[in-house]
Amino acid sequence: MKFGVIIIGDELLSGKRQDKHLGKAIATLAERGLELSWSQYLGDDPELIAATLRRTFAGDDVVFSFGGIGATPDDHTRQSAARAAGVPLVLHPQAEAEIRGRFRDDPKGVTPQRLMMGEFPDGAAIIPNPYNRIPGFTFRNHHFLPGFPEMAWPMLEWVLGNHYAHASAERAVEAAIIVREAGESQLIELMNDCLRSYPALKVFSLPRVTPERHIELGVRGNAAQVAEAIALLQAGVSSLGFPWAHAQS
Repeated sequence: MKFGVIIIGDELLSGKRQDKHLGKAIATLAERGLELSWSQYLGDDPELIAATLRRTFAGDDVVFSFGGIGATPDDHTRQSAARAAGVPLVLHPQAEAEIRGRFRDDPKGVTPQRLMMGEFPDGAAIIPNPYNRIPGFTFRNHHFLPGFPEMAWPMLEWVLGNHYAHASAERAVEAAIIVREAGESQLIELMNDCLRSYPALKVFSLPRVTPERHIELGVRGNAAQVAEAIALLQAGVSSLGFPWAHAQS
């Protein structure tokens, strides 16, 4: 099972606000032994949002989308999700009940604009919002949450607890060595040899120039294969005549 995150908002791309959702999603999944496979930032562009969701709806990944589910003119996520799925937006009865309950005692009452926040793609289910009762929604394997962390993060926890309590993923492990006196180009063939021997692993090279020049060379993936692959890299680096040491985890 793979998990992805879409984070929406012009304010993030302009630098007006700093995103906090990505780090929280990574940490929340990690608490359950799960990992994030990918993330994507999008501006408030309805066509781009729809195109992105059309692509992710066609896959099997579990996707969490943060932002843009309100009713203001710059909120496009609900409409774009419906367009991507080829279904109409409809007022969800449970969402309507939550919104009416939220604004029952408000002097302005339950306005059409407020009810719009409960219009989801036909076939969606609500995600309860413990902060102010304005729900998010689940459609297929996608879960749409508000952009406000105080709302979105408890809702993320709720989705994981209620939909993926028994989800599991083979947690990747990583091993690396610090290689000195070598340039990256001198290690390319060794890295390719490692990939040919262990195609399911990821091989990485992370050069540093300060405080001292070196390359962190490593592998990531299944624990049993990682142990074999790092041994191959260690032997290969030694045969090339470069000094190396174990990287500190």
